Amino acid sequence: MRSRISVLPAAARLGWLDAVRGIAALIVALHHLSNDLFVGFGAAVREWFDPGIFGVMAFFLVSGYIVPASLERRGDVRAFWIGRLFRLYPLCVVVLVAAAVLLPRSAGAVDPSVHDHALLAAVANGTMLQDLLGIRSGLSVMWTLTYEMVFYYLVTMLFMVGAHRRSGSAAVVLAGAALFLGPWAAGWSLRPDLSVRTLVAGTALLVGLGLLCLLSGSRPAQLAGATMLSGLGLVLMIANSRSTPWESLLILATMFCGTVIYRAERGQLGRGAAWACCGVVLAAGTTAGLLYNDGPAQIRTWTASPTAWVSAFLAGWALFGVALLLRRHRMPRALTWLGVVSFSVYLLHRPLISVLSRLMAHVGHPRGAAQLLWLLAFLVVLFVLSALTYHLVELPGQRLGRRLQSRRRRPRAGDDRAVPGKTEEQRVLV
Repeated sequence: MRSRISVLPAAARLGWLDAVRGIAALIVALHHLSNDLFVGFGAAVREWFDPGIFGVMAFFLVSGYIVPASLERRGDVRAFWIGRLFRLYPLCVVVLVAAAVLLPRSAGAVDPSVHDHALLAAVANGTMLQDLLGIRSGLSVMWTLTYEMVFYYLVTMLFMVGAHRRSGSAAVVLAGAALFLGPWAAGWSLRPDLSVRTLVAGTALLVGLGLLCLLSGSRPAQLAGATMLSGLGLVLMIANSRSTPWESLLILATMFCGTVIYRAERGQLGRGAAWACCGVVLAAGTTAGLLYNDGPAQIRTWTASPTAWVSAFLAGWALFGVALLLRRHRMPRALTWLGVVSFSVYLLHRPLISVLSRLMAHVGHPRGAAQLLWLLAFLVVLFVLSALTYHLVELPGQRLGRRLQSRRRRPRAGDDRAVPGKTEEQRVLV
């Protein structure tokens, strides 16, 4: 009975993170569905509020909250990266290949580059930095994984040099850079000087070398790999991102704020300092969105107006904040389940929408109550497919990753970076 009681608070605490992920994934899916099913209504909403930005900002806060904690609790860079790679790649590869092979090109389930330049697209997407290389993501939603990878690089480097507790400083510096670079860096690009093929090949080489260093057992090699990958990610993100530098930097600042909140909750950072850091990032995001998200920037941020970007940015924070306040309460089981399979929901919904669009083109666009029936059918199929891919692809990939982590170092007494037992990272979904 004692062990059962001790497990309940942890389950409740993780439940609120699952709830945020579940809501965010569902909102992103409905946002993309509205482009085809609720065309007029969706366009009206997007003029004032961008549901996609709302969902991904909530995702980024969750990643910032939990991913660095998993590295620090494990205290093993190699094990952390094995876990990350086997969390992301199996499902991405399966969904991308299945969508490219099983669905006709005219469906638009994958980017045309996957068919026209298969090798180039495979290499670029294989680095998960494709959004910084002049190559569109094979699955359009994979652009967010680019920022996840750059964040992992930075977190690993800070951990290696013992600066991992300085999350607040990182958030403030990145937010300040977003404001400072916003008016000037929008037109920067490496592509006029480097061909896309050269950039992709060079990046793939550096990413491969860097990951080999991180997966080695040598601390100097791991530090070299983390430093190289962090520098590569920042340079590409600022100078060659599909998005604007101010949005890219604010994404990273938001993720580090998730870590700031984690540290404040664990007593590793004062509440006042945490409030100040988050306030700076919120103010910078609001100011940058209102000042810079116009003209060509709107094409690169995929938002309809400054108001749409800012309202969604703040709403993503609000969702995370409300869930944080309710973290000691049990979340609805449906939401926590949705959070568990949210990565599958996130990757599968766009190919499924492509199928739905082709069906509607044959039978005619639904109106009125029929739209709700199509919506219900879409959600049922999406959830069933997500449950299948979670159990058949995600879980086996995670199990294989855990087997490969067998060489993790044993935690030392008094080492706050390594805590025995199951880590939160085993539950995290990007």
